[in-house]
Amino acid sequence: MDLLTPGIGMIFWTTLFFLILLLILRKFAWPSILAAVHARNESIRKALQSAEKARVEMAKLQADNEKVLAEAKAERDAIMKEARDVKEKIISEAKEKASEEASKLLKNVRETIQNEKAAAITEMKQQMAVLSLEIAEKILRQKLDSNKEQKALIEKLVDEIDMN
Repeated sequence: MDLLTPGIGMIFWTTLFFLILLLILRKFAWPSILAAVHARNESIRKALQSAEKARVEMAKLQADNEKVLAEAKAERDAIMKEARDVKEKIISEAKEKASEEASKLLKNVRETIQNEKAAAITEMKQQMAVLSLEIAEKILRQKLDSNKEQKALIEKLVDEIDMN
């Protein structure tokens, strides 16, 4: 039971040593401990300020990134629109040029056909005239074999000329 109930002397010396230790700690250790705590508090405060600045900077950078991204999208859209416009212009010009070329080609073909048709008709007329003369010559030779028939034809033609 002696362990559970300490003696008065033991309480006195324990208290005395505790107070002496407290005074020594207060004089030598306490200022260092408080300085370390204050330094720790200051470093934590500075770290929080730095974290806040970093958060603000990140928000600013994110806003800038979104702005740059929006500008890039707008520029991309403008480039795409310009490319579509150029494509449409090229296609319409090509269609127009092809249409003009087709018209010219069709016109040239029609002119060629007309020229060949006219040449064929002229050639046919010439051949018909030659054939007609040959036929008329043969018919006249047959009919006008005798002098009597020649005289009758000449008189008939003269009479027709006189009437006109």
